[in-house]
Amino acid sequence: MELVATVVLFFSSVLWGLAWLPLKYLHEMGFDGIPLTLFLYTIMFLVILPWIWRKRSEIRPSWKILLAIGVLGGGAQLAFNTAMIYGEVIRVMVLFYLLPVWGVIGGRLFLGEAIDRVRWLGLGLAVSGAFLVVGGWKALESPPSWIDALALLSGFLFAMNNIAFRVSPKVDVSLKLAFMFGGSVLMASGVIQVMSLPTLPDVSLQAWGILFLFGAVWMMMANLGTQWAVTHMEAGRSSIIIIMELVTAVLSASILLNETMSPTEMVGGLLIVVAAFLEARRANGH
Repeated sequence: MELVATVVLFFSSVLWGLAWLPLKYLHEMGFDGIPLTLFLYTIMFLVILPWIWRKRSEIRPSWKILLAIGVLGGGAQLAFNTAMIYGEVIRVMVLFYLLPVWGVIGGRLFLGEAIDRVRWLGLGLAVSGAFLVVGGWKALESPPSWIDALALLSGFLFAMNNIAFRVSPKVDVSLKLAFMFGGSVLMASGVIQVMSLPTLPDVSLQAWGILFLFGAVWMMMANLGTQWAVTHMEAGRSSIIIIMELVTAVLSASILLNETMSPTEMVGGLLIVVAAFLEARRANGH
């Protein structure tokens, strides 16, 4: 079973790492960033709706944690998608992967997990890496962009959402995913209302078809595959395999978009990856 889970998680991580492709393509076809997230997660919410109906009796006893997942997970998806659509793929992914920092801090605050020397080292490497990625000392002269802020925010919210998933093992995964999708829909709707953004884009029927397939097939496979796999394998191994998402995004963006990083940014990205590996190895008991 663990071999199957490993294969499923590997391909799910590749799907996540390539998700920027349809996001940017759909944006080029006429979908703005926030409405794109609204439509995408509405599709995903509708696809998973039958599972919600079957598990509806479990909602009331778990409404607090499900509400937290809706806010944290929904906010993470909205921030990540927006940063990915408007920003540089590699830069956004590297900043998003400050997950070890947020995960360690959140684990300490909410789960009482100890921060040993290895974790302190990982925190130091990750923070130093992020400092280099956003420009090093130059960042003090001109602050990071709003896209950088969204990338960092998405990683933080996703890490907190992971903690919410971990503290609720008895709550069905499909319910948690449904509330995460629903949270994305509600938050995107709220931002659209506050900013008075146009909702319905003038796009072709083909664009709507691509959007539907992306949400109903690609993103559902990535979400369900990841959640199923991580529950059937050791935490450390799953953490290492998930880094394939970052590797896939970096390689694909380098090849297809000719994106490059400066030597300083490369060093920063490497430090963040090492920090992620240290945390993953620690989770595996090494």
